[in-house]
Amino acid sequence: MNDLLRSALADARLTNHQVARRLGVDPKTVQRWIDGRLPYPRHRRSIAEMLSVEEALIWPNLAPRNSAPEPPPVAVLGTYPHRWAVPRAVWLRHFESARREIDILAYASLFLAEDSGIIRALVKRAHAGVSVRLLLGDPDGAHIRERGNDERVGDSLSAKIRNALVLYEPLREAPNFEIRLHDTVLYNSIYRADDDVLVNHHAYGVAASDAPVLHARHTTDGDMASTYLASLTHVWDSATAI
Repeated sequence: MNDLLRSALADARLTNHQVARRLGVDPKTVQRWIDGRLPYPRHRRSIAEMLSVEEALIWPNLAPRNSAPEPPPVAVLGTYPHRWAVPRAVWLRHFESARREIDILAYASLFLAEDSGIIRALVKRAHAGVSVRLLLGDPDGAHIRERGNDERVGDSLSAKIRNALVLYEPLREAPNFEIRLHDTVLYNSIYRADDDVLVNHHAYGVAASDAPVLHARHTTDGDMASTYLASLTHVWDSATAI
């Protein structure tokens, strides 16, 4: 029994015969609808218009179960089981493609600093007007020591950062370049080139080079890449300029 339909027809003072005449159906068909049979979509629309109500008020089971907005699309361009599995050409193409901004958030990112070709690409992008921002861990920071202990490498992480700072020196002479040091717990390293991000996830007791990398693209507010970019901005705002 569809009590909602029966009550709505009664409130509108419409008989089965009146409804049937307006819709061009048999009065017995109208009674079947009241008894619980589902009308065709065109008949549901006509009945709702006749009663000046929404269809969902008469047939609520047909309403969407989840009225929440659709989640933003997930733009994942690639995944890699380990950072060392990301081809050098991918890193180079990633940074060379930037036309607005490049951000590097890591503890040391020594693997990039040791690549003179990538350093030259970053310098070239900076001279082309691209904003290049580098965020490395504070070698004297408490979280750097803790991360070194987690990876069972002791003070070598601090040494890597100091080494990276020296190797990144050519960038410090380029325009549109900024560098800051942070002392935060990084759950991932983020390498941004405009709307693309390469995210190197961190895992407890696992070196960053052995952890997975996700390649995501920012396409709309609230998407996956937005979350990582918001994290990067938060660390940048709390970091110390040198």
